Amino acid sequence: MKTPRLKGIIDRRILINYQIDKEVLENYLPKPFKPKLVNGKGIGGICLIRLKEIRPKGFPKQIGISSENGAHRIAVEWVENGKLKEGVYIPRRDTSSKLNSLAGGTLFPGIHHLANFTVNEKGGNYDIRFISEDQTSISIQATETHKWNNESVFENLKCASDFFEYASIGYAPDKNDFDGLELKTKNWKVSLLVVENVESSFFEDENIFPKGSVKFDNGLLMKDIKHEWIRLKKIKKT
Repeated sequence: MKTPRLKGIIDRRILINYQIDKEVLENYLPKPFKPKLVNGKGIGGICLIRLKEIRPKGFPKQIGISSENGAHRIAVEWVENGKLKEGVYIPRRDTSSKLNSLAGGTLFPGIHHLANFTVNEKGGNYDIRFISEDQTSISIQATETHKWNNESVFENLKCASDFFEYASIGYAPDKNDFDGLELKTKNWKVSLLVVENVESSFFEDENIFPKGSVKFDNGLLMKDIKHEWIRLKKIKKT
């Protein structure tokens, strides 16, 4: 049975991005993925996304579901059928939705871990955190801004926006393969966040990322984006 396209609204999407040493990512990433570099640095990060009205394409929005979701992502390249592809490898997904968690790997590609989210948003300020049953956690405090981080590996906001727009394909591990999903947006628009604090149990795990190998790069914000999710053919683990 072919999985239907899903559509809905990205009510809010925050991308907290890091620059990461190339050698560290080369050791961490599973084959066939390799780090996609910007000025010699790998790019990883956190996606905190609130979805609304998610339902199979062609169904009324009234039956759609809403959820808070978090994902750890690493920008990657790989060769598929002789062609170089790019996207993100997603080692971990967390969700507030029991349905997403139960349907992970079937209706929703990849394993989704159930987590408890706390969200406070007011006047351009964002305080978002979650903790899962296995104690995976994220916490961020950020504020909307127009100021670019001059220490970023990206030249400016447009360069960063283009980079993540092109990285619309994501692969996440399941039991035997990598599940793929493509994000198609109707109105891509990105603005800036100044990040006062960010904590991630994943990116702060020195068994994966030795001290000094990860550095904050930038924070991005998207709001009210119409979109579709398209299931892709799996990639076999090698």
